[in-house]
Amino acid sequence: MLRRDFLRLSALTPLAALSGRIVAAPRAKSGFVEREADGRPHRFELSAQHFLLDGLPFQIRSGEMHPARIPAEYWSHRIRMAKAMGLNTIAVYLMWNFLESEPGVFDLLGGRRNFVHFIELCRREGMWVYLRPGPYVCAEWDMGGLPPYLLRDPSIRVRTKDDARYMQAVQRYMDAIGPKLAPLMASRGGPILMVQIENEYASFGHDLDYLLRLRAMWQAHGIDGPFSISDGLTQLQQAKTYVSGAALGLDGDTDFVAAQAIAGEAPVWVGEGYPGWLTHWGDPDFQRGDYAATLRQLLAQDRSFNLYVVHGGTNFGFTAGANAHNDYSGFEPVITSYDYGAPINERGAATPDYYAFRALIAARVPHAIPTPPAAPPTITFAEVTATPFASIWDNLPPAKQVGKPDPNEMLFAQDHGMVLYRKTLSTGGMLHIEGLRDYGTVFSAGRYLDYLSRVNKPGLHVTQHVDIPAPANGAGALLDILVDSFGHVGYGQAMYDFKGIVGEVTLDGDALRDWQAHSLPLDDAYIAGLRPLVDKSALRPGLFFKAEVVLDRLGDCYLDMSAWDKGYLWVNGQLLGRYWRIGPQQRLYCPASWFRHGRNELLVLDMHRINAGSIRSSDRLEG
Repeated sequence: MLRRDFLRLSALTPLAALSGRIVAAPRAKSGFVEREADGRPHRFELSAQHFLLDGLPFQIRSGEMHPARIPAEYWSHRIRMAKAMGLNTIAVYLMWNFLESEPGVFDLLGGRRNFVHFIELCRREGMWVYLRPGPYVCAEWDMGGLPPYLLRDPSIRVRTKDDARYMQAVQRYMDAIGPKLAPLMASRGGPILMVQIENEYASFGHDLDYLLRLRAMWQAHGIDGPFSISDGLTQLQQAKTYVSGAALGLDGDTDFVAAQAIAGEAPVWVGEGYPGWLTHWGDPDFQRGDYAATLRQLLAQDRSFNLYVVHGGTNFGFTAGANAHNDYSGFEPVITSYDYGAPINERGAATPDYYAFRALIAARVPHAIPTPPAAPPTITFAEVTATPFASIWDNLPPAKQVGKPDPNEMLFAQDHGMVLYRKTLSTGGMLHIEGLRDYGTVFSAGRYLDYLSRVNKPGLHVTQHVDIPAPANGAGALLDILVDSFGHVGYGQAMYDFKGIVGEVTLDGDALRDWQAHSLPLDDAYIAGLRPLVDKSALRPGLFFKAEVVLDRLGDCYLDMSAWDKGYLWVNGQLLGRYWRIGPQQRLYCPASWFRHGRNELLVLDMHRINAGSIRSSDRLEG
């Protein structure tokens, strides 16, 4: 039985042994204080098992959303939607690798990266912020937010104070963002109430000193907290990594009695409550949730909570992460949509859960909550046909000579995209690829033979073998292995998820040596430099296709790729993300701002198709 006695404060034990941020709470005569962020300094503190705002009891009613997953022009709309659901706080992950693309190369201002502007918009709407800046966030994001450039040194160890290279990178990240965050703390007139120290560390390690080091590094930048941790209760009990004096956020759990035994006098709250769940490629359907009963219970017991997520958004570009077992088996990449079954759906519309949650919250707060804003308009257009435009094979950059097919990160300092491994064979036989990450198409003498997939789902190959025919007339034949990658694993121990080919390639058991490797990053520069097809008489898989859409008005839209196989889709040079015939996602979200009046270019890279294909439009993710 969950229990919270909000007014029974006299029996609480002394607080002297804990952080100075924990103070005695006054008796509340009229429930929680309802006070909005207003640009003036406020005092947020951790009291005897409760939160205080300006000395009065305060309930955090938070919903999580990530500016990196939301078009910047919709930030205010999504924040207003959360407020109109009855929430008073926005939880914000900052994705380190979205802000630092190369060591020391930061972009903190462009588009969805301008987190300072997002936080200021929260304040402008009267919303508080629960900041979760990493360095690790998980979030089903590529490598859990850690920069994949770390993998260019295969000996590096992440999420540990004992690897100086990792900690130097963390210090550089904090040095870049810390000075921008400190003025946004509530004590200085900003909306940030509380800062999380890393994320779900107990699911990875057990070195409490690592978390203490991170906290000290934030404090050195003038970010004095209060601080929180967020973890699964079982993992936290086993790892014993609770930071004394921090608020304890429970992820997917409501055993407050057991958690309070760990936290002592510090507040325990729901750091992540799940109204929905993530979806992987190959799942039978989009994941959904049912959180109304839990939310009703939390509200009845005056518990603070954070809904993960109130609005998910989209894993644009290469940002979607993946999950795997600690031995790297069971690889499951996350789909492009991060709709997550959230109460505010991917394009910002209210779902039935939204109205159910809103009614529950409205019944508990002493004030009227705002009317939800309308969802942004949508458009559809007539079906278009994308025809072959360019070929991977005509757009290979110079080869690098390698002894064996090492990972992308080590060969080319390439974090995403594709790599082509090429070798001339004088005989045929059974080809075996060990450590293919994550999807490969195999060709001999220019002829497509088969595909291999690291993803083990119904309808996909689980073998890593391909029968290579003997070269015609005894001459040599060119073996091509075109390897595409999904996002890096972002949870658990499998954090060293190198891409490309990470093991031996053998032919009838003999290791193949002396390869050519071509880097195909699929980045903006590569796409902009594509040379169009000259000869369309003998096409082979690995083609780019192009279509044109003429629009007289703009709006959000979903592009239906169900007629295609596996690949990527760009709209006017903006990479929407990945598509794959195994679903469940078949439609990719495109915000209105990525379209333009008049002519619009759709560019598709498909790993299997050689004929023209149709692209349809819709105003929704499914249905």
